[in-house]
Amino acid sequence: MSSTPLGGEREKLVSTLPTALRRALDVRAAQLRTNPQDAVAAGIRMWRATTEDLPVLDTASAESFDACLPEGLHDAFTRDCQDRGVSSVQGLAQAVDLWLNADRAPAPPPIVRRIVVCNQKGGVGKTAIAGGVAQALAETPSAYGRAEDGAAGGQRVLVIDFDPQGHLSHQLGLKAVPAGQESLITHMLERDKVQQDLIDLTVPVEGERFGGRLRILPAAFDAFLLDSALTVFRGRRYAALERALQGIEEHFDVILIDSPPSLGLAMDTALYYARVRADEKPGRSGLLVPVEAEDTSAQAYGMLIQQIDAVTRDFEIEIEQLGLVVNKFDSRRGFIATSSRDKWQAMGTPPVLAVVPDLKEQREAVRLQTALLSYAPECEQSHRMRAIARELRTS
Repeated sequence: MSSTPLGGEREKLVSTLPTALRRALDVRAAQLRTNPQDAVAAGIRMWRATTEDLPVLDTASAESFDACLPEGLHDAFTRDCQDRGVSSVQGLAQAVDLWLNADRAPAPPPIVRRIVVCNQKGGVGKTAIAGGVAQALAETPSAYGRAEDGAAGGQRVLVIDFDPQGHLSHQLGLKAVPAGQESLITHMLERDKVQQDLIDLTVPVEGERFGGRLRILPAAFDAFLLDSALTVFRGRRYAALERALQGIEEHFDVILIDSPPSLGLAMDTALYYARVRADEKPGRSGLLVPVEAEDTSAQAYGMLIQQIDAVTRDFEIEIEQLGLVVNKFDSRRGFIATSSRDKWQAMGTPPVLAVVPDLKEQREAVRLQTALLSYAPECEQSHRMRAIARELRTS
């Protein structure tokens, strides 16, 4: 390593640097909008100041490298290399490696998965699917009765009862938030007036199988007026739900929304929230659509598709359909049921993630106001919920 005076209190360092470090230096300097020469100088100062034993780096593939250093830094660095018994090439490599690790740009927080369970047609069992899948995503893996189900659970899950009728809240033994009290709706529309953090309004779902990872945000009676309130909302009404939930996303791996059975403005906010965000991998967030094996369900699904298309065009966004769930299936209903199921499965896109049978355990769990996977963890419906969760987890 040698130096050449450049004048202006700078001198040129001439040395070699491993190719991988050189490329990493250029990339990181560009990310931080700094000059690579200044980065090298900063790294050398860090190297001189450290008292730790640094690992010996492989410099066999080093290539020619030069940098402009402040006057005097080159000579001081050379003396320190001699005192430490390392070559100047090794010292330079260690200095650049120190800078790369110390000044690494902080990794962005992981993007929470957002799954909206939706269908404006009543009676398809949307709430049962929302609750069951949320439970399966949160369930402790060691609690599974079937080994293949173990890939799905163990996640921190928030399930939101966005339906003003509050069926999900009722099924889990909770009452809807009275009108006028703080709720998700007040956090959407009156953020300047709220006094509690939204996370404090969530309630843990009881059950050893969930390990404290499953929480619910109960329904609110104010949601009955949400569509009309959004029509006069002065902010970006389509983003009202997202703004309300932004502050709690960091607490969860998955936020799953039991959406209202309508095609109104509230549903628009849920669709917008489920959109594919920048830098988000495909297949992580989007819509889960429960349907029934009958003709009227297919007609209702067509109406939902029209709303999705309208929202994607209006806001120039992408909304993915993660899959369909043929729910409440009973082959004893004959040709109508079986042929409709076959048509759903033949669509291909979006895929049918599961066919859930119409069995008594779900109704019994609702009557007892308890989670299905706690009440009947080994019933066929519970295993189908885990199958859906597994498909969502691996997508």
